[in-house]
Amino acid sequence: MRLYSLTAAAKINLYLEIVGHRADGYHELVMVMQSVSLADLITVRSLSTPEIRLRCDHPQVPKDQSNLAYRAASLLASQFPDVMAHHGGVEITIEKKIPVGAGLAGGSNNAAAVLVGLDMLWQLGLTQTELQDLGAQLGSDVPFCITGGTAIATGRGEQLDPLYGLDTLYAVLGKYASLAVSTPWAYRAYRDAFIATYPDLAIARPARREAVQSGPMVSAIAHGDGPQIGRCLHNDLEKVVLPAHPQVAALKEIMAACGGLGTLMSGSGPTVFTLAESRAEAEQICQQVRDRLPDPDLGLWVTQFVPTGVQLVS
Repeated sequence: MRLYSLTAAAKINLYLEIVGHRADGYHELVMVMQSVSLADLITVRSLSTPEIRLRCDHPQVPKDQSNLAYRAASLLASQFPDVMAHHGGVEITIEKKIPVGAGLAGGSNNAAAVLVGLDMLWQLGLTQTELQDLGAQLGSDVPFCITGGTAIATGRGEQLDPLYGLDTLYAVLGKYASLAVSTPWAYRAYRDAFIATYPDLAIARPARREAVQSGPMVSAIAHGDGPQIGRCLHNDLEKVVLPAHPQVAALKEIMAACGGLGTLMSGSGPTVFTLAESRAEAEQICQQVRDRLPDPDLGLWVTQFVPTGVQLVS
């Protein structure tokens, strides 16, 4: 029996700008994404039979073909039709640490870990670029989740340019266990509310992309300027998610009042994070939030920025 275990890091959005609507139905985006130390553990184990099995310890995670990790294995099996006959099937085990439905790319990073793990288990010899191209077929966040670290993402989120790493910063994450926000709903709601402001992408995209590449957030990251990074936090989806979910808006307000460099909702929510310059500061913020919101439904995590997405466990 052969197996590989890998950690799959959660992702937060330091910056999310919706540029406009694409012909393929997606939105044109500019995002700055960051991996954090909160991570799931994924194990891929060889089977003697040509099948895909999926196990997970979380009751809300599907164990069937609707799971993105299962779809990642199925995609590789379809791309390399002889691989199971030669190496056998795979059992995928997911140990969840990242909250479900949190806007932290928990499903995407599970799929990313399966792609990386099966590349080794099945001895496919794929390059990182080839793995990311396959990941883009599964979801816009999967290519980033493979490499992780700090990156600017454009297109629908799958076109990546790495940025200088920020592994000295910390983030306090807050998420109500019983609350979830649909990502498709959030983007539809934004389109319905702001479509009149969308530019002609054929004209505006090159100029907009250039402006963001040299913009304040990217400059702050390049200089490792934590306070400026905190001031530059931005998420267009807050405009529709916070009014529709006052519990998230209240969480953001309280977390921001507890200090730190800046507070933002990540992705389509409902997770909110506050940045801090040290673990001690992050833990102090976390305790203050817990004191002000002693709700057992509220999960809080202290995490550190990390330079990788999927990592083999030694």
